[in-house]
Amino acid sequence: MWDRIKHKFEKFPARMSVARKIVELGLCVGENNKIYCGDVEVSDVALARAAGVDRRTIKATIDVILADEQLEAIFTNIYPAGAFLKNVASNLGFGVVEIEAKAGNPGILAQATDLISRENVSIRQAHAGDPELEENPRLTIITEKPVKGELYNEFLKIDGVTKVSIY
Repeated sequence: MWDRIKHKFEKFPARMSVARKIVELGLCVGENNKIYCGDVEVSDVALARAAGVDRRTIKATIDVILADEQLEAIFTNIYPAGAFLKNVASNLGFGVVEIEAKAGNPGILAQATDLISRENVSIRQAHAGDPELEENPRLTIITEKPVKGELYNEFLKIDGVTKVSIY
């Protein structure tokens, strides 16, 4: 996906910043040249502030998106994924496992969830960061209850895993 987007914005870093922020936040472009989070309209000023650009750049980015069939197909169909429970997990009695790994290693999610399921712990949520959007992408798994610290070394044995945090 990012190859297509990069190609269209490579000469305009500010517009690329806007496109990246739209995807990162799960926002979409409406046919009426507005930005939405689900069905809630997001102001150009608020998005410009978040992307570190001026509001005219928001308008220019939207114009480019809607003028390009491929970009329009992507950016008009993004939908927010919902609440990310990581920061409130402890308040809810849930556990968190965060895994950093080298990009491109297949099977990390499958092996990590297998380790957790062997402990008879249910998974509430899993979020995998996109290596093209994040400098240090993480796999974050929210569990029904905290996972035993003894699994720490087991997670580190997964091919490509470089760091693990359990809390």
